[in-house]
Amino acid sequence: MKQTKRPHILIFNPDQFRADALGHLGYPAAVTPHLDRLARTDGVSFSRAFCQNPVCTPSRCSFMSGWYPHVAGHRTMFHMMHAHEPVLLKTLKDNGYRVWWGGKNDLVPGQDGYEAFCEVKHKPNPTAPDMHGWQDWRGEREGDNWFSFHAGRLTDGVPWTEPGQDGAQAALPSAPSMYRPDSDWEYVRGAIEYIRKAPVEEPLCLYLPLLYPHPPYGVEDPWFSAIDRDKVPFPVPEPEDWEGKPSLLRGIRERQRLQGWTPERFRALRATYDGMCSRIDTQFGLLMEALKERGIYDETAVFVFSDHGDFTGDYGLVEKTQNTFEDCLTRVPFLIKPPAGVPVVPGVREQLVELVDFPATVEALCGLTPAHTHFGKSLLPVLADPAQAHRDAVFCEGGRIHGETHCMEH
Repeated sequence: MKQTKRPHILIFNPDQFRADALGHLGYPAAVTPHLDRLARTDGVSFSRAFCQNPVCTPSRCSFMSGWYPHVAGHRTMFHMMHAHEPVLLKTLKDNGYRVWWGGKNDLVPGQDGYEAFCEVKHKPNPTAPDMHGWQDWRGEREGDNWFSFHAGRLTDGVPWTEPGQDGAQAALPSAPSMYRPDSDWEYVRGAIEYIRKAPVEEPLCLYLPLLYPHPPYGVEDPWFSAIDRDKVPFPVPEPEDWEGKPSLLRGIRERQRLQGWTPERFRALRATYDGMCSRIDTQFGLLMEALKERGIYDETAVFVFSDHGDFTGDYGLVEKTQNTFEDCLTRVPFLIKPPAGVPVVPGVREQLVELVDFPATVEALCGLTPAHTHFGKSLLPVLADPAQAHRDAVFCEGGRIHGETHCMEH
């Protein structure tokens, strides 16, 4: 059925969310009821969706342009998109969309401003901390049984330290209300307020690139306690000789200094990460409820995907790395709910999918013809027909040559 009106668009983009952390994709410890419900009743979840680079900026440049990272040199944390390049947000804004951006950047040079890409770049309450509010909370809770953990944060060469009895416990203190004073909650609250008040006669695009479940690993109740630790699987073990794996992985394993961590401790870290994913699911559910209360849920195309995954203990590693391509880094959640009138058979699809297919699908829904050559393929045919062929291969890129210091994460 052909759309007669351009849909509203919600782009829900959590950071570092592994595909295997979703209940409807078979993860036993997941508490993700809202995303599971979307895949079951109104949309499609792609179980084999892959990012085009396993770190933030190159991946975001890719899924916002439809380019692979090598096409225009957007293959490092150093090279971001500019206003003269084909950024999907700018394309939508130039075609009459009221674009609201609430969340992290890692896409365009912030010093150049955001006017070309959105009408509103939402700023959280200035008292809301940028990184989960950990430092503020830690000042009040020093000595309690939780820990702050972030790759690369060493003090005078000493490995990471964890206050309390066990670094596997990472519960942040519960807040008196559902909204903790951190940036993610501020962005979600801002988006809900915008949904309630924005004029809906014009098409809206809300872009929510949230921080969770990016490290440091920690989450407050009720999400911390919601995860059944007995259902959390043990991580993929460290290879005995690393044969068949890139030497970079072995080097990171040595430098992260986590050799003393037991499988049980990594399992507890994964449980904390799962709680972070559950909080993301709750926030997604609140946004869906806001769309329904405003009466525009049926008119809205919803896209949910992450930029890349996280080791979360697999191979004895945490975080991610730029130039290795294990599934825990490259396979990501990707869910689509089309607007009413667009054919869809809800459920899980097993076709190979790339994040460059995201802008192509938006263009197809909005009736836009791209003004540049890109490599995405619209997923609308796969939404309508579970047997529809799509891709026979997916590609994720990385690498650098000697001397390219700007490609290194120091």
